[in-house]
Amino acid sequence: SLSQPEREGMFHRGPGLNLTSGQYTAPIAGYYAFTTTLHIVRREPQRKGQGRRGNRLRVLICVQSRCQQNSNLETVSRLESSSDPFTISVMGTLYLQAGQYASVFVDNTAGSPLTVQSGSDFSAVLLGV
Repeated sequence: SLSQPEREGMFHRGPGLNLTSGQYTAPIAGYYAFTTTLHIVRREPQRKGQGRRGNRLRVLICVQSRCQQNSNLETVSRLESSSDPFTISVMGTLYLQAGQYASVFVDNTAGSPLTVQSGSDFSAVLLGV
């Protein structure tokens, strides 16, 4: 099944992706290759005194919203103090049972407001059962 893209440059093939919830639900059990690329901009520059502990950004792809190890893919990036846009990507393979979903989470320890810009993407491809 092929559905119409909602805007130019977007494609959506197959029944698993819900664009409203941001979840990909596995139609059948198997190994799926997941990729997300987020274009992020910090809406305000880092304030002095925010310290070094608050400059990490974790992006995760989690199964069933459980982000413990063994049910997620994760990358950690250091946030620069500027408000320049930057890109962060996560990719890897997860096993999903039929009906389980995977979704993207952003863990923002920096506390600065962030915006995920258009052009970011999230995809899943069945590799095998």
